[in-house]
Amino acid sequence: MEDIEWSSVVAAHLDAIDRFDQQIHAYVYVDRGARGSAGPLIGVTLAVKDNLPVAGMPWTDGSAVWRDRVPGEDTVAVARARAAGAAILGKTNLPELAAAVGTTNAIFPATNNPWRAGITPGGSSGGSAAAVAAGMATVAMGTDMGGSIRIPASCCGVVGLRPSPDRVPSEIVDAAGLSVVAPLGRTVADVRTLFSVMAQAPAPESQSGARSFRIGVAGTTRLGMDAACAEACRRAGDALTSAGHRVGRIAWQSEAVAAGYGVVRRASMASFPADPQLFAPGIRKLVEQGRALSALDYFQAFESATAAAYEVVVKPLLTEFDFLLTPTLGLVPMPIEAVPPFLSEPYGRYIQFVLPVSFAHTPAISVPAGQHDGLPVGVQLVGRSGQEWELLALAEQLEAVPGFGFQAPPGFD
Repeated sequence: MEDIEWSSVVAAHLDAIDRFDQQIHAYVYVDRGARGSAGPLIGVTLAVKDNLPVAGMPWTDGSAVWRDRVPGEDTVAVARARAAGAAILGKTNLPELAAAVGTTNAIFPATNNPWRAGITPGGSSGGSAAAVAAGMATVAMGTDMGGSIRIPASCCGVVGLRPSPDRVPSEIVDAAGLSVVAPLGRTVADVRTLFSVMAQAPAPESQSGARSFRIGVAGTTRLGMDAACAEACRRAGDALTSAGHRVGRIAWQSEAVAAGYGVVRRASMASFPADPQLFAPGIRKLVEQGRALSALDYFQAFESATAAAYEVVVKPLLTEFDFLLTPTLGLVPMPIEAVPPFLSEPYGRYIQFVLPVSFAHTPAISVPAGQHDGLPVGVQLVGRSGQEWELLALAEQLEAVPGFGFQAPPGFD
């Protein structure tokens, strides 16, 4: 019976890949012999972002430099999912070095948003989010340094959790301590189950769902935002108020965090062990800029960004509120060719809500909040460090409100 359960799900998702992925290009590699097993994730298929090693599958980081690299072992989170019974379907597309808020690179076709061809799925875990939204995997794994799980979750209309750092172990070195391995799914329940396996932490039976919380809402910023993003946040605030929570306004500033991140991210890209001339031109320029930085440049930028994130995220959570609510993004999903260049000025308006959370080292989750002009919009809930279970419980309350939660893209029911 168990063999039938996992094999039928694998077959259904392989069929969906055959039907849809020639247009979406979520996957860069598919394992036609994928197998599941008994365990907590029996009947679950998993898509894995191609910057995470999976034994016997390509591990390109979206770069021609590592086009032929194949690891011999799974990364820790994938190994745990496999041991729990998940069938690993394959690897998903990402921008080179995961350095973009879209999903394009020089070696694979651009990934399209399942909601509309030619629209970005977000990035850098865009292939993973698109695969889940289109029904080509039950759940997916990606990474989030500056928003790379929450951005595509919002763009594709799925749920994406950024855990607190070190909740999910990773052998991939990140000197900044910002990058986390993270789950994506269609529902909060799916994300909770995968996160529990990834973190090897059983979810508590009681989530205190009936409690009333203080929630700080970021409704305006100096950078401004698309009206649809602000409206989604307002609706979420109203829904949480109706559920008995106490909602208040908070100020939100991201510019100092973004300025510091620009230096930190260039430095992290410069640490990749490869000749910069082998990267695509845009990435090459950022890598070269990173290699020209001094240690003092790096530490000053990191400290400045962290201090700014403390003021906007951590301090309100320690003094006034139990959770924060923001739009996930400052802009609605855009055409692939209109995606702002990485670390450019327009990029700052796009990621103004996700980036401070990364430097605050707090967990956050993007929840689908309906559509605007036929494209998904998401809202972000932020919790205190280490409080993933409470955050997931609150997200599930919001998800249950009409107008929130996953809706299948047209033609992908």
